[in-house]
Amino acid sequence: MPLPFRARPLASTRPITLLTKTELPKWLKAAPAAARNWVEGSGFAAKPGEFCLVPGRDGRPTRILAALASNGAAEDLWHAAGLPLRLPKGSYHFDPEPDTAAATRLAIGWALGSYSFTRYRKATQAPAELVWPRHADRAAVEHAARASDLVRDLVNTPAEDMGPAELARAAKDLAEELGLDIDITKGDALLKRNFPLIHAVGRAAARAPRLIDLRWGEQHHPRVTIIGKGVCFDTGGLDLKPESGMKLMKKDMGGGAHALGLARMIVEAKLPVRLRVLVPAVENSVSGNAFRPLDIIRSRRGITVEIGNTDAEGRLILADALTLACEEKPALIIDFATLTGAARVALGPELPALFCNEESLADALLRHAAGEADPFWRLPLWRPYRQRLDSKTADINNISDGPFAGSITAALFLQEFVGPGVAWAHFDLYAWNAWARPGRPEGAEAQTLRAVFRTIAERFPA
Repeated sequence: MPLPFRARPLASTRPITLLTKTELPKWLKAAPAAARNWVEGSGFAAKPGEFCLVPGRDGRPTRILAALASNGAAEDLWHAAGLPLRLPKGSYHFDPEPDTAAATRLAIGWALGSYSFTRYRKATQAPAELVWPRHADRAAVEHAARASDLVRDLVNTPAEDMGPAELARAAKDLAEELGLDIDITKGDALLKRNFPLIHAVGRAAARAPRLIDLRWGEQHHPRVTIIGKGVCFDTGGLDLKPESGMKLMKKDMGGGAHALGLARMIVEAKLPVRLRVLVPAVENSVSGNAFRPLDIIRSRRGITVEIGNTDAEGRLILADALTLACEEKPALIIDFATLTGAARVALGPELPALFCNEESLADALLRHAAGEADPFWRLPLWRPYRQRLDSKTADINNISDGPFAGSITAALFLQEFVGPGVAWAHFDLYAWNAWARPGRPEGAEAQTLRAVFRTIAERFPA
């Protein structure tokens, strides 16, 4: 989807004035009487989400007033995000011009608010165009918007058209576009190359499991590995999900989509890192050869895993991918996964859970989350809960022995496969907007990408 920005002369565009509730009276006092009467008569009070078309003498809109919340600079990102699909067709510009930081955030919001998923039906309305704000960092806007569009498109696509092969095709397309090397291990070759957990989870499906492995960058640069859970549909396996729990499982490959989206940002920005992206892509299905409760499977790392529940499959495929990543001793590993309902119960759909084994990394991630209006919340890797994963017949169970702290015990399971001395952050995210907000339509959502990208760029400067 082309980005909704143009470089047209301002004379041919309509101005948008962003106002807080406290600034509105001053604007009204200085406005011509006709405009003042119109705005007051319309009931516009500069409440968040509101806007007002101010007509000229011919009755056509000559200016747009839009509410500017007063809840912090980072929230600039969402002030105009609701406008692109609500304003009349045409081109617009901000008046007055925002400063550099605000201009970039507002432009990102405009781009995110212009998104529509159009694979199966045409958009009902083309987004309004915005003249590039003079002080905006165009590259940053374009990188964030294209990454978000990629994630949203992949996650919104139903499983019929987004199985392991199609997710691999999306990775190949990205590799061809941006010049990445790609290697894909498929089906029984996973066993030959020692990825037993990935194979076990995916072997029951008619569509063979895969491990997608992308590489980019100079060999002498610091190694950064991004891992994404790519469960293209999750029935729960033999521990079958109920109807309510299965309905949205097309989005269970959201972690893989995020890994590809972040890779796009890193490569387009040419960050000085040796990037590796690992996406185990599977379907967790039911058939005669599905893996079973209380099976014991030896992982790539050699740790034996008892299967307490076949619906805790995401952590299994990530375990083999984490082991592979750590064999190179990277400077940083980030993984993304739609991993647990427990994280959603604790934090809801808008706040991904962050788990991190290094304080400085966690601090940087949280700082950039605030600065980018890209929120998440840190939960602890609480070691006393590790004993809840003990097994009487294997080294570890894939679920805990009780209903408590499910997202924490899942993260502790993953930590068993992270090598010593490797900085690691794990995001347990939803990848979905449960309800619509400005710039964030109901459906697939890219979460944490801007904050993680900023953290990596800061940690490995040019």
